[in-house]
Amino acid sequence: MASAEDPVRTFKRIGLVGAGNMGSMMTFAFSELGLDVSVWDVSRENVDSVMKFAHGAKHLKGKIRGFYDINEFVKSLDGAERKLFMFSITHGHPADSVLQMIKPDLKAGDIILDGGNENYRRTERRQKECAEIGVSWIGMGVSGGYQSARHGPSLSPGGDAETLKLVLPLLELYSAKDPKTGKPCVTRVGPGGSGHYVKMVHNGIEGGMLSTLAEAWSMLHHGLGLNYDEIGDIFAKWNQDGELKNNFLLKIGANILHRKRTPQGDYHGEGANRDGGYVLDDVLDKVVQDDDGTEGTPFWSIIDTAERHVSAPTLAAAHYLRVASGNRAERVRVAKKLHMPSPKPIETIKDRSACIDNLRRAVYCSFLASFCQGLELIARASEDEGWDIDLGRCLQIWRGGCIVQSEAIADLLQPCLTSNKRLTNMKFVDEVARELHKNFDPLKEIVTEGIISDQYMPAMSATLEYLKYEGGTMLPTKFMEAQMDYFGAHAYHKPNIPGEDPGLVKKGPHHYEWCPA
Repeated sequence: MASAEDPVRTFKRIGLVGAGNMGSMMTFAFSELGLDVSVWDVSRENVDSVMKFAHGAKHLKGKIRGFYDINEFVKSLDGAERKLFMFSITHGHPADSVLQMIKPDLKAGDIILDGGNENYRRTERRQKECAEIGVSWIGMGVSGGYQSARHGPSLSPGGDAETLKLVLPLLELYSAKDPKTGKPCVTRVGPGGSGHYVKMVHNGIEGGMLSTLAEAWSMLHHGLGLNYDEIGDIFAKWNQDGELKNNFLLKIGANILHRKRTPQGDYHGEGANRDGGYVLDDVLDKVVQDDDGTEGTPFWSIIDTAERHVSAPTLAAAHYLRVASGNRAERVRVAKKLHMPSPKPIETIKDRSACIDNLRRAVYCSFLASFCQGLELIARASEDEGWDIDLGRCLQIWRGGCIVQSEAIADLLQPCLTSNKRLTNMKFVDEVARELHKNFDPLKEIVTEGIISDQYMPAMSATLEYLKYEGGTMLPTKFMEAQMDYFGAHAYHKPNIPGEDPGLVKKGPHHYEWCPA
């Protein structure tokens, strides 16, 4: 713990900017901790919704006040030694706009926690702008969705060390707790935009895992003909022990698959159907968050893997599946022209239980590869930016309250990363390499069966190729390098020459005049 002081008495009140799904849940959570909460949103309806719920809610210790006028909202925080804000709004212009509106009323010592999914470079720009008037802007990843925002999320704050020393006790109180140790799932990640960067990469890893599990669901359903309840039971079993123990996505996946429609539906009326069936059948194959501008983090992750020269094909393939899924109107038109086969039953399976276990191991392998790719990106960025991020602590804060929570994988990775903070390639670790190697053949079998039966498996097939070329010493790039030297005089290295093989990552000294100009 950062401090024995009562953080609620230290701050007394907090101002929530944004009363959408996340902000409203944060409002109730901070009130339950005992803080008075002022809440403002550009939408009057959102403020009204929060206040309506607050009036009938139990267990709220602090007072909740809703504001339509942002100036009155800021003034409501006067009286404390410093104003404390939590931003929970869309990245980009909205955050800049609100900062400009409240800036005249800020004073030295005030603290702004930006809990949105923001680009780390924008975070660093705002940190510099706020530092000029003595205000601390903390870029803080908040993971776990709106349920965790209510009951305790995983938090990755980054910014000024002294400010975070002051605010960390409150964040420790609010954050999720590691189910194994009870430790809070929050740490000071590092300076600058490091906190938002770690959250960005968390979401990239999340994308790889989401695609992998969706592919596994589809293969079980369309390939093996299992119904939703049967698949839900399988996911629940995988989640109980072994390599996929206590995995958040498996847990909620089993819940989704068992959820039946009811005559009344949920409190919004969704899932209402007197004929029964499954709620999942009401859901279209259309992920739009990457297309409509509301989600930037997976996109930024993929861009950064290219800029920092980190191979992350599982994350990239998963992202492009989402991109393709978003524009269903185009897909419907293209489908009429391409005439692609739909997933069909797998006819070659002789031992169904063995196939399901192979699939479990393939999912684990793809999950672990997603972690490797994301952690290697964080490590490279930390080195480039001088952030000195402790990857072991990243694993610790991902042990509870977040989407990539996976106890067995954290148990595997955390000790290695805690003892080797400068590691830039996770496959150097014997335990990690052993696990990837051990599950390569099951992954290969599943991908092969999937390809034959036309299953969708971009993330798992990308993982298979990733392991092959990341650990390969006979890559076809030999021929590629020759062609590039032919048309561009790019030069090359020679095999078995000291200093060249393996050698540094730099241009080779040799050029052959394949065709005189």
